[in-house]
Amino acid sequence: MLRWPVEPMRAAGVTELPASAAGRARFEPKWDGFRGLVWVGQDGVRLQSRHGRDLSRFFPELCAVLADELPPRVILDGELVIWDHARGRTSFSRLQQRFTAGRRIGAVAAQHPAHFVAFDVLRDGRGRELLDQPLAGRRRRLQRLLASSCPQLTLCPQTGDEKTARSWLAGWSTSGIEGLLVKPSHSGYDVGRAGWIKIKTRHTEEYVVGGVTGSIEQPISLLLGRFDERGVLRFLGQTHRVRADQRRELAGLRPMPFRGDGCGHPWPCPLPAGWTVDLAERHALPYLPVEPMLVAEVEADIARDGPFARLRHRCRFLRSRPDLRADDVVRIRYEAPVAV
Repeated sequence: MLRWPVEPMRAAGVTELPASAAGRARFEPKWDGFRGLVWVGQDGVRLQSRHGRDLSRFFPELCAVLADELPPRVILDGELVIWDHARGRTSFSRLQQRFTAGRRIGAVAAQHPAHFVAFDVLRDGRGRELLDQPLAGRRRRLQRLLASSCPQLTLCPQTGDEKTARSWLAGWSTSGIEGLLVKPSHSGYDVGRAGWIKIKTRHTEEYVVGGVTGSIEQPISLLLGRFDERGVLRFLGQTHRVRADQRRELAGLRPMPFRGDGCGHPWPCPLPAGWTVDLAERHALPYLPVEPMLVAEVEADIARDGPFARLRHRCRFLRSRPDLRADDVVRIRYEAPVAV
C-alpha cells in the first residue's frame, strides 16, 4: 500500500533518442518546473516534492483547487509550473519566490497562481493502486479523471509519434519546455527506479554551494561540491561569473567559520591552486566559506578529473533550487578512502 512519501519513478538522461524507442514508446514534454506528487485525502491535498518534502504550504491556492477537482484517495504524478503571461512562458523564478514569500504567500499566490500538469496516476478515486498497470492503461484512467478539470489542473500532452515530439522541442522550447521524456508504453510505474528516459535541450547538474568569491552580498563566482558517502563535502568546481540579476537567488547564503575541532568548513582557505579549474592559475584562491545548504543548478561540460569527478572547466550558474535540500544532491561514491 502506498504511503507518504513515495519516491517517484525517475528518468535517466541521454543525449540522443534511442532507436529502440521507435514504435514502442510514448513521448511527453519535459516541463521547466518542480516535480510533484498530489495526495488527495479526506482532509485536503498535500503536495510532495520528488525527494519527499511537503510543499503544500508554498502552494495554498493550488491545494485548494486540487481538493475541489479530485476525489479522495487519488495520487497523481506531474509537474508544478507557474505561467508568466508577460513573457508567454513558464517561470522558474516565480516558483522560487514561493520559498521566500513568508507571510506574503497568499498575495504572491493570488498574483501568480500555480498549475499542476499531470502525467501519471498512481492511485484512482476508488483507492485502486495502478503501479502494475501499463502506461497506456494508466493514461486512459488519467484522461477520464481530468476530462472536465479546470485550467489549473492540466493533462500533460503525450504522443507516440516521434516527429511530433521533436516538433515540440523545436516549437515549444520558448514556452518553457526543456526536453522530452520517453516512456515505454507497456511499462508499469516502478517506484524509485529510473525506467524512463529524458532528453534535455541542455545538460544540467545540481551541486551544493560551499563557498563564494567576492562577498556574500555580491558573489562573483560559486565554489561547488557534493557530499561523499561519509558525509564529507568534497570540492568539485567553480562557476563562471554570476550575473547581477542572478544574485538575488543567492540571498540565503550564510558564512561558515573555520574551527579547529574538525567541525568547521572542510575545505582549506585559500583554496590550493591545484584544486582550481583554471590550470593557468598558480596562486591559491581566496574565498568565503558558506554553510553547505543552498543547491545550485549549473550547466557543465563532460570533462571530469580524479576520483571525485571534479569539473575540469568552469560551469555556468543557471539558478538556485530552493525545492531541494543539500542532502537531495547525488552523493559521491568511491572505492577507497581518499584525503580531502
